[in-house]
Amino acid sequence: MLIGIDASRANRQHKTGTEWYSYYLIRNLAQIDPKNEYILYTDKPLNGGLLDLTNSSQKFNQIKINKKGYQTIKSPHNNFKAKILKWPFSFFWTLGRLSLEMLVYKPDVLFVPAHTLPLFIPEKTINTIHDVAFERDRYLYRYDKMGPEDRLGKRFLSLLVRIFTLNKYSANSLDYLRWSTRYALKKAKKIIAVSNFTKKEILEIYQTQPEKIKVIHNGYSDFLYKKIDDDYRIRIVLDKYGVERPYILYVGRLEKKKNTPALIEAFALAREKNKKIKEKLVLIGDAGFGFDEVKYMIGEYDLGQEVIIPGWVEEDDMPCFYSGATAFIFPSKHEGFGIPMLQAMGCQVPLAVSEIPVLHEVAGEAALFFCPYNTELIAGAIEKILTDEDLRKDLIKKGQERVKNFSWRKCAEETLRVIEGL
Repeated sequence: MLIGIDASRANRQHKTGTEWYSYYLIRNLAQIDPKNEYILYTDKPLNGGLLDLTNSSQKFNQIKINKKGYQTIKSPHNNFKAKILKWPFSFFWTLGRLSLEMLVYKPDVLFVPAHTLPLFIPEKTINTIHDVAFERDRYLYRYDKMGPEDRLGKRFLSLLVRIFTLNKYSANSLDYLRWSTRYALKKAKKIIAVSNFTKKEILEIYQTQPEKIKVIHNGYSDFLYKKIDDDYRIRIVLDKYGVERPYILYVGRLEKKKNTPALIEAFALAREKNKKIKEKLVLIGDAGFGFDEVKYMIGEYDLGQEVIIPGWVEEDDMPCFYSGATAFIFPSKHEGFGIPMLQAMGCQVPLAVSEIPVLHEVAGEAALFFCPYNTELIAGAIEKILTDEDLRKDLIKKGQERVKNFSWRKCAEETLRVIEGL
């Protein structure tokens, strides 16, 4: 069987949750499946861990692409290849170029792990939906216009979109999310939801048939995210980014949806209430929608020296950041899953997280929960997890057990069963 996978998101240099999901799912499918043939579709040549899908220490790094666009990649069972689908525009690669590929050269199964479906698809198509919070709270999302850079081009595209969708949608990023999710739910043979909460949301909002949706939890890189006891190694990594201990850690996009502005305010309140708190707040993630509020809160509470934003951090350095942290804080208002929680548990860091359903589903009893809509309660949780040593030990112990339920290999095995069961 030939299985096609949209690897365009997995191939991005700066990855967040959905991109890492795609990346590690591809790598683990390569490890566990010697029977099927795979083709990875991408808009740019594959690099790094996608160029060499083996676990060999001798990495294959030669980029070879033939005249038909096929790129040579290395895999454990020699059953993976890549096809570079060139596209002259910076937008609509999936709806344009990948659609054309599916029209002419359909694989037996198409799997789209982190993006929308192309317009033309095989009968057996699977799409993963990570989150549908944009339907519940649209104010937390951008309305960025999509399409060409010039104003005339954007207007023309907007007109086409309105005509094509009978004026239901516009050519902006939020409407694209809304349309593409509905399209995937209608056209895909099977939908993977990354949590029971996400499945429940899909059923409530879109009235999809329950049997069409399979819940497969995300994993985490258990070989990488382990506690590091070497203080010297931790210090070397932290020095690289200008960070000093002690600190509490947040990992995720710096934006409204993740509740980062409220976290900064709560951090200020906790320090004001308890002068013994010496920890700084380290925020690791890209700027998102509402980053101006993050900067405003830092200035409003005079936290320029206390809140550290180191910028993009290489994944190999992340275990040192987790292991060096006094605690991990995750105040998000909406999540589809919450992979950073697993990473923190793997590195034996105590967690304080939002008491939203999906984080309860993932963390179980291995976290201190707080209301994300009340900064004083967030501040109280910060103070408690920093000062209650018995609580910290209990959460670390529970986290070590809880995280054993999740791995990318398990995620890949369950995904392969869905693919082969179509």
